[in-house]
Amino acid sequence: MKKSLIHLSRLTLASALLLGGVQVSFAQTLVNGTSFTLHELVGVGRLAANLRDEHGETFGSISGLVADASTWTRTGNSYSGIFYASPDRGYNVAGTIDYTARINRIAVDFTPAAAGSTGLGQNQIGLALTQSTLLYETLTGASRPLSGIDPVPGGVLTGGARPATSLLPELPQGYNGKLSLDAEGIVILADGSRLISDEYGPSIYRFSAAGEFIGALPVAPSVRPIRNGVTDYSSNNPTEGQTGPSPANPTAGRANNQGFEGLSLSPDGKTLFVALQSAARQDLANAATRNNTRLFTYDVSDLDQITLTGEYAVQLPKFQQGTSTLVAAQSEILAVSDTQLFILPRDSNGFLVGTQESNLRRVDVIDISDATNILNESYEGQIAPGGVLNPAITPALYTPFLDINDDAELARFGLVNGVQPGLDNLSEKWEGLVLLPTLEEGRPNDYFLFVANDNDFATTDGFQVGTAYNDGKDIDTMFLAYRVTITPAVPEPESWALMLAGLFAVGGVARRRLRSGK
Repeated sequence: MKKSLIHLSRLTLASALLLGGVQVSFAQTLVNGTSFTLHELVGVGRLAANLRDEHGETFGSISGLVADASTWTRTGNSYSGIFYASPDRGYNVAGTIDYTARINRIAVDFTPAAAGSTGLGQNQIGLALTQSTLLYETLTGASRPLSGIDPVPGGVLTGGARPATSLLPELPQGYNGKLSLDAEGIVILADGSRLISDEYGPSIYRFSAAGEFIGALPVAPSVRPIRNGVTDYSSNNPTEGQTGPSPANPTAGRANNQGFEGLSLSPDGKTLFVALQSAARQDLANAATRNNTRLFTYDVSDLDQITLTGEYAVQLPKFQQGTSTLVAAQSEILAVSDTQLFILPRDSNGFLVGTQESNLRRVDVIDISDATNILNESYEGQIAPGGVLNPAITPALYTPFLDINDDAELARFGLVNGVQPGLDNLSEKWEGLVLLPTLEEGRPNDYFLFVANDNDFATTDGFQVGTAYNDGKDIDTMFLAYRVTITPAVPEPESWALMLAGLFAVGGVARRRLRSGK
């Protein structure tokens, strides 16, 4: 059980400052000269487990999260904006179901808790599901939805994949002929189109703002799942009446249900990052050695010529659970520059899952400035034989930062980590990250870091694909908000100036509104 704020790093400083006249302790972490400062948890919000969208189906919670930064405004001490969330492949009954993929629009109203306050409720973050856009492709004049159904085993030869064309890479396909999408990360590109990362391929799909499939990005061969010598996208979660793959797990490429879990765009909008949830199958010996995962970069400065530019090793943290050494797979990434990212590793414990008390649930920092770009290198195919990283490869710098399981911080809002199992116990899966400025005068480097969970459609009052269901438990969608400061090594280099003046440059608008009394 975590009893205090503990942040390990290359250099960590403990100090205090005044916020609103209250002295608040904080921890400062330096990563290659950039200062990351955690102040405190300042807000909690919920959406009910049995919430349904405009299509009458159970809301899919948060597998990926992105903010429309142009909507982020401040009035007094309150904020509002629009977030977009990608749910995963639907409620699993006996395997996967023909759940139509979608993007959910969430209106956020946020009033941070006063610095240092205690005895708080869980209502600082107001959340409202306002729209649910179904994802579809247009075929010979007709539209066909994308589906969460598991791809057919065997790849192209058995109908489990669409063959590559001059315009599209090979893509996974279900038995019903629909493109298969197990959605995870989501970003919004400069032209308003959306990219969604997928676990099956793993793939990166591109959609119009209206939800129409308009393309997919090329993916490195090193993560394509291989069975019996062919690309096979099945995740061994066949829908009822369909057969699973043999062998159950791929022999190379992404592991089952461990595809492109994290997706993020750099603040200047030029670099796309996508991360595998844990090590590729050829880079592990067992569950305790799946820590050498991969991070990829794409040049998206020209949206008509998106190019794969980098592939890097990232070593995920390990932890002890009883007598076992386990790996905390990552569930999301969030770029804060063109070389540094937040990453969210976690174990598989939470409300009514596993031991209920989580051993590791954090937001950490990775830096690829000095990491080896292994793309197209001779050892790219296998970077960690037997789970041991090739010594020729320098992995990303990895620095722990924010402990979500901090008991003292959780207790301020009536939350717990497994001590008293119930609705106030944090759920297992946390998969969404958003960073937005505080828009305060004189604090250009201060932000709110939102962290959101994925409830896996768990409710006792569910409805999907024409059928009611009872999961036996209710898990609310939950958002946490932390106040952080991120100070670059050099004052306002190009990427941070662009963050302030571009994607996150709404401060001037907010100040004008404040001065005008709006």
